[in-house]
Amino acid sequence: MIYRMVTLVGAVLFVVLLFCLLWFLCRQFLSRHNASGDLADRAMVLATWTFAGISVGLVFAVVGAFLLGPWAFHRALKKQPDVGVSEGAAVWWGLGIVATSLFATVLVAFLVLYSVGALS
Repeated sequence: MIYRMVTLVGAVLFVVLLFCLLWFLCRQFLSRHNASGDLADRAMVLATWTFAGISVGLVFAVVGAFLLGPWAFHRALKKQPDVGVSEGAAVWWGLGIVATSLFATVLVAFLVLYSVGALS
């Protein structure tokens, strides 16, 4: 029973880690492109939609996260005022943010599994 609780708490922590990474990278993206206004709120909108795209994409297949995540980032970015990024660049930035966030989360998951002896 304790293993189920540890697994549930660990899974929730990894989801939180993924969202926090997305939010941080979206905030960095907006600040790099000189977006005005409240960057935290604008980054939250971008991160929420990107996270939703990744989540739906992971349900279908792992590859779907790399398609729907950048697409959701691009769609949410189009609604943001005064961010001068072309359509193609927005998709590439979305792919980079998704790939970086997923890679970091998977790396931490493997490090945790290795540290507890699940991977030898």
